[in-house]
Amino acid sequence: MKEKIIDGKLVASKIKAKITAEINNIKMNNYRTPKLCVIQVGNNVASSTYIKNKKIACEKVGILFSLLKYPATITEKELIEHIMTLNNDPDVDGILVQLPLPDHIDTNKIIDAIDVLKDVDGFSSHVLGNLMINKTKVVPATPKGIMSLFNYYNIDLVGQHVVIVGRSNIVGKPLANLTINAHATVTVCHSKTNNLSYYTKQADILVMAVGKPKMLTKEMIKENVIIIDVGTNRDKNNKLCGDVYFDDVYSKVKMISPVPGGVGPMTIASLLENIMHLYELHNK
Repeated sequence: MKEKIIDGKLVASKIKAKITAEINNIKMNNYRTPKLCVIQVGNNVASSTYIKNKKIACEKVGILFSLLKYPATITEKELIEHIMTLNNDPDVDGILVQLPLPDHIDTNKIIDAIDVLKDVDGFSSHVLGNLMINKTKVVPATPKGIMSLFNYYNIDLVGQHVVIVGRSNIVGKPLANLTINAHATVTVCHSKTNNLSYYTKQADILVMAVGKPKMLTKEMIKENVIIIDVGTNRDKNNKLCGDVYFDDVYSKVKMISPVPGGVGPMTIASLLENIMHLYELHNK
């Protein structure tokens, strides 16, 4: 079975090992240690879990981690003032505002308040604009992780038809630009797409990022497609699953990333890579 699996855990472990070695070298030479600052507004349970995972990953490789928690009642102005303080702190390399934010706060305004040289998530309009013209190394972590999987498994995108289902600013849109920059022919589908299976059946490489458990079945794909499953859902038995009905499609695919163990570990590893890149920029 393993020959078809795109193993995100394996690739992420190699990225983390490389970063650990880099940080050991930094410490050996008595240089300042890379530092990530995470801002959490309110007490969203899912957000707390994501932050905990980021903290564990940072500590394992040796990156300093700081969490700043604010009440859900904080004003937009106050939050921006806290971000400006971090922007001016020379010991902070990356700033991450954990989403979602409360409704009274303009998310885009907050993200764009982060210094572009500290935007570790790569969600700001400046970074996304540079991504479009292929001029940035900091890329949103999930698309960056997917591109690393393509690279590790020697999946050549040149001339391939990549179909992305999902158009979020965090996954679908940045990934569309990255795959275009890698010379793929790209189709982006979404909730308003008519006859979705018409497009998914054409894919040489299919990326599912919609958040609907097991929605992709074998009738919706062609033989020997490569599938990247970004979805993280719970099925009717409360078992973790992706957007792809894994057992149904498996016999038909060339390669597939599982859930869990596929894209998830790569998102965290790619965030760590972004921190290291920003650290290098600050220490040039």
